[in-house]
Amino acid sequence: MSDIAVIDYGMGNLRSVSQALEHVAGGKTVTVSSDPAVIAAAERVVFPGQGAMPDCVRELDSRELRAAVVDAAASKPFLGICIGQQLLFEHSEEGNVDGLGILAGRVRRFPSGMSDADGAKLKVPHMGWNQVMQAMDHPLWAGIDRDARFYFVHSYYVDPADPTLVGAWTEYPFRFASAVARNNIFAVQFHPEKSQQAGLALLSNFVNWDGRP
Repeated sequence: MSDIAVIDYGMGNLRSVSQALEHVAGGKTVTVSSDPAVIAAAERVVFPGQGAMPDCVRELDSRELRAAVVDAAASKPFLGICIGQQLLFEHSEEGNVDGLGILAGRVRRFPSGMSDADGAKLKVPHMGWNQVMQAMDHPLWAGIDRDARFYFVHSYYVDPADPTLVGAWTEYPFRFASAVARNNIFAVQFHPEKSQQAGLALLSNFVNWDGRP
């Protein structure tokens, strides 16, 4: 049995995620797998993802991993990263596709023509370092500054139906939910595996998290 399973559905930066987890795992095993049985047996599950939402949904279903993700999100410490966060919600504007519906809300695209407070145009995708303002106390934020900077690459963001899900927000140029949390689920839009010390701290907290808020 693996301590930590990283779900492989062909759409994540799996090497970077697994290497970052191994760096902080403290001897716990990290397994990258597309086998539902391995995912079911793991104590903790990481659900990464990159690319377009319709492609991610198609790959998830073609590998018969949908049920494994839903079951893991219902039963054990679960970390979603980037598209792995977006897929937890009900529907995405990207390709007009349904997500897994584990969390209520939609995934929306940043509008074109955005500008910052000084009138400078903002690019889509939102790419680079930005502050993540913690909106709740949570074990995964332990030891991390409440306004720490993390690395983002995305054109879409989650819009939870329930504001109490928001674990952190980021401005670009308006506030959007850059982390969400409910019970044993914690999911982030940014890439902790690319976010240096703050990202490693979050992953270390996850490795030691018992799934309670």
